[in-house]
Amino acid sequence: MKAIVGYLQTYVRSLNLLSFLGITLLTAVLITLNYTVGIEERCMSIPHYGWRFLAFFGVFLFVFSAAWLIQWLAHRNTIALKPLFWLLLLAGPAIFAGKVSFDWLTRLFTNHYAFPWDRYGYLILNWPLKCLLVLGFITLIWKWGKFEGPVAGMSIKGFDAKPYFILLALMVPLIAFASTQADFLRTYPKVHRIDFIEPYVNQTWSYKLLYELCYGIDFLTIETFFRGFLILAFARYAGKAAILPMAAFYCAIHFGKPLLECITSYMGGMILGVVVYHTRSIWGGLIVHLGIAWLMEAGGAIGHAWLK
Repeated sequence: MKAIVGYLQTYVRSLNLLSFLGITLLTAVLITLNYTVGIEERCMSIPHYGWRFLAFFGVFLFVFSAAWLIQWLAHRNTIALKPLFWLLLLAGPAIFAGKVSFDWLTRLFTNHYAFPWDRYGYLILNWPLKCLLVLGFITLIWKWGKFEGPVAGMSIKGFDAKPYFILLALMVPLIAFASTQADFLRTYPKVHRIDFIEPYVNQTWSYKLLYELCYGIDFLTIETFFRGFLILAFARYAGKAAILPMAAFYCAIHFGKPLLECITSYMGGMILGVVVYHTRSIWGGLIVHLGIAWLMEAGGAIGHAWLK
């Protein structure tokens, strides 16, 4: 735990105040716009896969590139704008826009089933398939670019999990508070999305467990992409300056979540980014992120039970 605190202290001391304020202001303006005019909702409502992809690509590219522009203005002498940097700048938003937009492969596997198994199969299969696709693209770029170390920080050598479980425990009071809020309870627990299978099965616990496990796979995708890829690949060209643009981008993927969750994702992404930058491993961040996700599921379930 002392090491994590030390990483954060070192990062805060090294922060360029103007770039931090600029990217934080950019993120705050985008959050305000989203919860005023519904940026994420409008993008998701586009029925055609291709147009939906372009909409999300445009949003993600704007956030990511604007944040990098601010970083470059503050660190122009230390950021190396090599050709591969520009490819990564485009590839990052494109990969995640594809992850958000395309589900035709999942539907290919599930559409021939009758209700409710077509819908249930879609919900549990979508996350693992998208994880494979995202990790595949990241691996190809990593190998092609000859980046140092294991692909996207997926190394367990010398990894100590204890500090991250302590950090996760510190989040429990905040999640407990969030579990009393109406907008939180409108979203969580996500496992309520499979309540439609209850008339068709004798016991739902095994189906809910499988759903939660598949839901957890999505956090492997997110940690590998945002912390492993967007931090460790860009660190070759910008060092610690890679952390703030990643945090802004990470906040943008939470535009469809409750407001408090969206706001805290910016600081949370920054903290996890600092840890991964120093440890060169995504596993600590995955423990915290996945742990929070499952605690939110539990908090949502308890909150709904309390209201009853």
